[in-house]
Amino acid sequence: MRQTQSMQLLMPAEWERHDATWISWPANLTDWPGKIAPVSWAFGEMARKISQGEMLHIIVNSANHEAKAHRILQRAGVDFKHIRFFRFPSNRGWTRDSGPMFVQRPSEKDVAIIRFRFTAWARYPDWKKDDATPPRAAKTLKLPIVPVRFKDREVVLEGGSIDVNGKGTLLTTEECLLDESVQVRNPRFTRNDYNEMFKTYLGATNVLWLGHGITGDDTHGHVDDLCRFVNSHTVVLSQEKNSHDENYKALKDNLARLQGMRLENGSKIDIVALPMPSPLFFNGMRLPASYANFYINNSFVIVPTFNDPNDRIALGILSELMKDRTVVGIHAVDLVLGFGTLHCLTQQQPGSPS
Repeated sequence: MRQTQSMQLLMPAEWERHDATWISWPANLTDWPGKIAPVSWAFGEMARKISQGEMLHIIVNSANHEAKAHRILQRAGVDFKHIRFFRFPSNRGWTRDSGPMFVQRPSEKDVAIIRFRFTAWARYPDWKKDDATPPRAAKTLKLPIVPVRFKDREVVLEGGSIDVNGKGTLLTTEECLLDESVQVRNPRFTRNDYNEMFKTYLGATNVLWLGHGITGDDTHGHVDDLCRFVNSHTVVLSQEKNSHDENYKALKDNLARLQGMRLENGSKIDIVALPMPSPLFFNGMRLPASYANFYINNSFVIVPTFNDPNDRIALGILSELMKDRTVVGIHAVDLVLGFGTLHCLTQQQPGSPS
């Protein structure tokens, strides 16, 4: 496996052309207690939509695991010409965070895997298999890999903690990356350290720091449940109308922050409010149900839905903002029992820069 020497790197926006999408077929029963059967069917529907627009790369643990996935996909009507299985051992399967993340190298006109480390959100003990997935993918795909080092340290980062517009602006949260007492990924890393690292390795010259994420998010503040770019100058931002809801204050604070921020070219950000679904609970715990956890592929925008009156409103808002794709809802009440939904489970592999 060769390592890249070029440091001209750019993480493209999610809506830019993909060569493939990566997911990891569900295997860890503790993520979805008692729900692995309906969750597998939700994966089948995700796969059917995504594979209509691009290749779908599916990580499985074994031949037997692949056969189980194959049966679900066949019954869901998936075209297997657009499916490729990768037998990589895994712990959890939240591909946005533990799977391969990709950057373009414009000077080389190719794509590389950016090698951040993964430690299960600095929360769970089972992560070493997942952490080995990016180098395995690089070796299998014969792609260059870029090890991320800053101040002589490897850097821990999950894909769900950032969102980019592909022009130089990156969104993240202080709760996730700067908290020095809870789920600390990179001890003693400062805001300036992250800003410089994002510039060097992701081509992000303009980092926008929001405050807190939503309640129930066991990642401690991932931005992909909170605020997302839908084009280079527009974000959707989760907002809560009920002033008694525990998310209300944090979401209002993030709105105030964004209103005072600017894009990489100095222009104001177009901010569109995205409603929150009614609270969902399991065993007394608030679950991180959010419409912001949508995923954009070449043909569709797949959006988590929760049997909630706001489902239709959220789908309508996103349809108006991304008219070049079909916006569809995928039932996510079972998925969110694992503390994540569609964006958390997917990772895009962009095409080479032109």
